Amino acid sequence: MTAMHRQRHHAEQHRLQHLGWLRAAVLGANDGIVSTASLILGVAGASAAPATLAIAGVAALVAGALSMATGEYISVSSQADTEHAALAMERDELALDYASEERELTGIYVRRGLEPALAKTVAQQLMQHDALAAHARDELGLSDAVTARPLQAAIASALSFAVGAAVPLVVVLAVHGPALPLVVGAVALVALGLLGGVAAWVGGAPIGRGVARVMFWSTVAMAVTYGVGRAFGATA
Repeated sequence: MTAMHRQRHHAEQHRLQHLGWLRAAVLGANDGIVSTASLILGVAGASAAPATLAIAGVAALVAGALSMATGEYISVSSQADTEHAALAMERDELALDYASEERELTGIYVRRGLEPALAKTVAQQLMQHDALAAHARDELGLSDAVTARPLQAAIASALSFAVGAAVPLVVVLAVHGPALPLVVGAVALVALGLLGGVAAWVGGAPIGRGVARVMFWSTVAMAVTYGVGRAFGATA
């Protein structure tokens, strides 16, 4: 492999390692925009005062960010516990029957396309270097790039949600009057369209389809919530 090819491969690997976090951040911001804008529109539909809308927006931002952080921490912690248990079991198996584990790793490489003799050599050399790491990566599918990190995931989810939620909240603080619901909805949809495009690009999907999908369903969510607010406001 030439130096140029090695650099390109490294850059691609580096990019792939961050795509998961980028996608999670985009989805978190998307949730922040939709949920906070919908709540604000629902309260606005009930003819609430501007101060009430601002309080509702702040409450949605804080509650949503904390909920996202809590849920993500619990979920990723459970994943981390599962990974640790799998590694502990693999460590015990290596201690009890090293030869069998070597044959198992050889079989994995054969199924991936290596000749049996080469697969055995690769398995032997990798296990001599770090047997547990070799099995963790090639048998269990674990690596530093995908290892569960609960605290990091919780912080990232909370921050991305808060950034998204801040978009409609800023509109509430800056705009007043009967046009507020329309402006909140319009700004939220523009931001969601941009995020939908980024999410589609990250996932390798058609950007136009991704933008249209997120804008359609977000419009439905905000319209329904606004309608509920109008219904309750009319009977208040």
